[in-house]
Amino acid sequence: MGYRPAMSLRVDAIVVLGCKILVSGRPAGAAARRAATAAQAFREGVAPRVVASGGRRWGAQIEARALAGALEGAGVPAEVIVQELWSMTTYENAIFCAALLSRLAARRVALVTCPWHMARALSNFRAAGIDVCALPTPSVPAMPSTRVVRWVHETASGWLDARAMRQRRGLRESAARLRALWGSEEA
Repeated sequence: MGYRPAMSLRVDAIVVLGCKILVSGRPAGAAARRAATAAQAFREGVAPRVVASGGRRWGAQIEARALAGALEGAGVPAEVIVQELWSMTTYENAIFCAALLSRLAARRVALVTCPWHMARALSNFRAAGIDVCALPTPSVPAMPSTRVVRWVHETASGWLDARAMRQRRGLRESAARLRALWGSEEA
């Protein structure tokens, strides 16, 4: 599983999900691969804009800002990069991006994340009412112990995401409320 040629893929926006950011403010390995994949897709004409998604999880670093810097460094113009700065989880990436994408009139998006994270990310974004397709980063060989840790993490996170969805009566309702709030004059 890896990056697919963009020739047949056309969407309104590319959404790249954040992950570990170094103390220096630079994206770590997985985040750097995500930014590179999104930048390559943008350069190939997949979408006219890129949404960098992710909040403050790594000390003073905000994932979306670090991703935006990497995207710019890879040739994506700053004026086409939109930053979603608040999410702390994949669930929140989906909710906040749904509201943001609605304001941008982006109906179909390509989602960039690691292959091992893609199924859960797609599930969250679809539950938020987003018409989304996968644009995974290239696979990176991992030790069996790393694969087990990822599997446990994704299983637990998937359960927590589902629980959060039930508590909020689903991502669609939450996203609709945010769309209404952000679209109002009070916001």
